[in-house]
Amino acid sequence: MARIFISAGEASGDLHAARLMEELRRRAPEIGFTFLGGDRMAAAAGHAPLIHYKQMAFMAFSEVLRNLPTIGRNLTVAKKVIDSERPDAIILVDYPGFNMKLAAHAAKRGIPVFYYIPPKVWAWKTYRVKALKKYTSAIYCILPFEPEFYRSHGVETAVYSGNPSREEVDGKMATLCSRSEFIAAHNLTGRPMIALVPGSRVGEIRNNLPIMTAVAARHRDMQAVVAGAPGIDRSIYRRYTTLPVVDNETFELMAHSQVALVTSGTASLECALIGTPQVVLYRANGSRFSYNLFKKILKVSYVSLPNLIVDRGVVPEQLLHHCNVEEVDAALAPLLDDGAPAREAQLAGYREMRGILGAGDMASTTAEEIIRRLSFNGG
Repeated sequence: MARIFISAGEASGDLHAARLMEELRRRAPEIGFTFLGGDRMAAAAGHAPLIHYKQMAFMAFSEVLRNLPTIGRNLTVAKKVIDSERPDAIILVDYPGFNMKLAAHAAKRGIPVFYYIPPKVWAWKTYRVKALKKYTSAIYCILPFEPEFYRSHGVETAVYSGNPSREEVDGKMATLCSRSEFIAAHNLTGRPMIALVPGSRVGEIRNNLPIMTAVAARHRDMQAVVAGAPGIDRSIYRRYTTLPVVDNETFELMAHSQVALVTSGTASLECALIGTPQVVLYRANGSRFSYNLFKKILKVSYVSLPNLIVDRGVVPEQLLHHCNVEEVDAALAPLLDDGAPAREAQLAGYREMRGILGAGDMASTTAEEIIRRLSFNGG
């Protein structure tokens, strides 16, 4: 039986990898999976992960440092299983600090390595391109400008296969509940809503939710609602806000909101695909120092995905020491009213972004290509 080893180290990777697994199985039902991931991948594979991503998803430097023994054990377990199973291929999903080490390990053993949703080396840590070129057989990109970046660095195996967020958003929009149903289900008022999306990690919530809450307090005619992330206990949010929290329904909340405050990340792209105007923000400890540092090491002019895709400032970005109540609110206010010029300009930018992303099904396209490369017969 053909066997593929897949490594996804966080919630978004679990979602995207699960879709790819489903498409691989549809074409080659005999494929078996060993994987690091979460519940969605478990459903696609029919069994539990080797390691759950909740034991892997460490973000900030201090958090990584505290959990170095766990990370080391995870890496040892993964390498040992790769050596014992000798899978037909390794598929890596984002999570570069860990996955790049697996890529090197597998490639040295002659196992094909496919990177599905590669690290954002075009933004920073460009040195990783050399390792990607050396260790991977193919790179499947989710942003249309990425293959050209790789080609400019001598990597000819990178292709744009479509964007999974676009496909997922369109599917969810087709079955979205009504606004009145959403409000009733969560005991909310009928006022226009501001979605507060502070991220999926405790550190992001700690740094960004207080700013979001303070900005929302300036708009008493609207109801602010916090998007609760999977795996985050309600008590974490209660440390920083008294606003209502809706768990595991970030998509629905953004779709039914008038505007959104979104911590930079995949949620900013989803919000744009939904069509809800937003301000992207991100605050961290030592913000002014961090801002000056990142200005020197970042290789791009923007950090939010909508702006990167269109290559201009479609959404306001309030980052680090610019992520304060005054500046965030100044960016939010022009977006509140239907028909306002800033709001209409942002919506036009969203439409442009959709056109650039195209309509391809990334999981399907990538699965077809991997099956072809590995010469699985399917059936």
